Amino acid sequence: MIELLPTVFIIAVGVIILARSVRILREYDRGVVFVLGRFWKVKGPGLVLLVPMVQQMVKVGLRTVVMDVPSQDVISKDNVSVRVSAVVYFRVIDPKLAIIAVEDFLQAVNQISQTTLRSVLGQHDLDEMLSARTQLNTDIQSILDEHTDAWGIKVSNVEIKRVDLDESMIRAIARQAEAERERRAKVIYADGELQAAGKFLEAAQVLSSTPEAMQLRYLQTLSQIAGDRTSTIVFPFPLDWIRNFQKKPSE
Repeated sequence: MIELLPTVFIIAVGVIILARSVRILREYDRGVVFVLGRFWKVKGPGLVLLVPMVQQMVKVGLRTVVMDVPSQDVISKDNVSVRVSAVVYFRVIDPKLAIIAVEDFLQAVNQISQTTLRSVLGQHDLDEMLSARTQLNTDIQSILDEHTDAWGIKVSNVEIKRVDLDESMIRAIARQAEAERERRAKVIYADGELQAAGKFLEAAQVLSSTPEAMQLRYLQTLSQIAGDRTSTIVFPFPLDWIRNFQKKPSE
């Protein structure tokens, strides 16, 4: 039994060495291999054999990472304080740079996303934050992609999720919207009055140029008054009769 112990020990050591030497990488993983601390090559996917104690491998995923950016306090260009949250979509396109150029690329992307979000939104008014999100998303994405290119990372998309306001600002925006609706209603009413006045003027010019048309309009008005069920009837006196009485006897 004692004679078998060295054999068992050798077998156990061999199994441990084999386990540390053989790695299997999935299709969406890559291994950055170092030889005595120096970069050698990027391996994978599939079976990867390593020399124990000489070669080390760091695994990197190539799938798109969805990262939530924590809510940030932003002061807009028109001095309005808001809290903005966003989500960033990115993936590693160069595993070598993602491991060598930056210590922790996930933390690095998260921090640069927060600072870029505050910087970009701080250059715009509140109305632009609420209505021009597509353009703001594109601006933030292009800036992030430029910064992370040196880390072997591609930022594919950025989406602003929420823009939260305090209660006082929400009430102020509601009052502003109500005032804007009242202004538009008054403008529409004034335009209608102006158009109606123009039509009345045209009708008066036509009636004044044609006495027969004035008489017909007069008779039509009398017919409408007679058809109404009212206790009092106002009988309009023709203006041309007054002009006849005002003429001098010599005429």
